[in-house]
This record gives sequence, C-alpha cells and structure tokens, in this order.
Amino acid sequence: MRYHNITKDDMLNGDGLRVVLWVAGCDHCCKDCHNPVTWDPDGGLPFDDKVRQEIFSELDKDYISGITFSGGDPLHPANLMDVTALAKEIREKYPNKTIWLYTGSDWENIYDLPIVKYLDVLVDGEFEVDKKDVKLRWKGSSNQRVIDVQDTISSKDPLTPVIHCPDYYE
Repeated sequence: MRYHNITKDDMLNGDGLRVVLWVAGCDHCCKDCHNPVTWDPDGGLPFDDKVRQEIFSELDKDYISGITFSGGDPLHPANLMDVTALAKEIREKYPNKTIWLYTGSDWENIYDLPIVKYLDVLVDGEFEVDKKDVKLRWKGSSNQRVIDVQDTISSKDPLTPVIHCPDYYE
C-alpha cells in the first residue's frame, strides 16, 4: 500500500477530531474529483511501520475521535488487504475510537467485504459533480450516503443501509 498524506486534527472527514490516512489508488476517477493526485496506485509514499506508528501516536491522544481512510480509494485492490489489516489492528488497539472509510463503491457491492466488520461509518458512492452540494454533511454529492455500518450489518436487511446522520448541517 502507498499513501499521500496523513491529516491530523481533521474536522472535515468524519465526526470529531480525526486522523485521516489518504491512500494512493483509485479506479473511479470521478469528474472534478478534489484529490486526483491520489488516483495512481504507484504514487505517493510507501506505507511502512514508521507511518503506522505515526498514526498510532495520533490515535493515542484522548481528544482524537478516530481514523478516517480516504484517498484515492481505500478499497482499491492495491489497498484493500493492508487497509483491512490496519482497520483490524486499530479496532483491537483502540476499541473506543471510530473508523470511517470513504469509497467510490456502492454499499450493495461491498457490504460483504471483511473490512466492513471493523468500520463504524462508510461514505459510499462516486462523487457526481452535477449533484455537488457544499452544504452536505461529510459528503460531496447528494448521491453519496453516510452509512452507519454496524447498525446496517446487524439489521434484518444488510443490503438496505442505515443512514448515519441527516444530509445537511442543522
């Protein structure tokens, strides 16, 4: 896995103050993507143990709510195995921290991936510029969904996502 950046004390990519890992690799290539530099899976820097420790040092802070995986696409084939292992490790080491993940894939196509059991919130769907709305909470276009993963997978119908929050800031 490769990555482009780690954002610390981030308030834009999930609830509370978060650490955000921006991974390299995305096949969605959404028109007017805010981060096209992350599309190339061979771009960025190698993710190594030093980077992992940097993330853990941030997660050790009481005021950090959790981690958000973004990019790029954390579910890109170049990332999926390593992001899943990291999410598992974070869930075990920091059970009270939340794990968010942004992907261009739709929930209905990924709900059965092993990583899902470690996630609290998943923002799904490709960014669609004609549905862009800057007033939306935690997403860029109205087709995207902010899904409460644990409520969804424990429901009677895991193919019908439980929405995490209202679409707009109140």
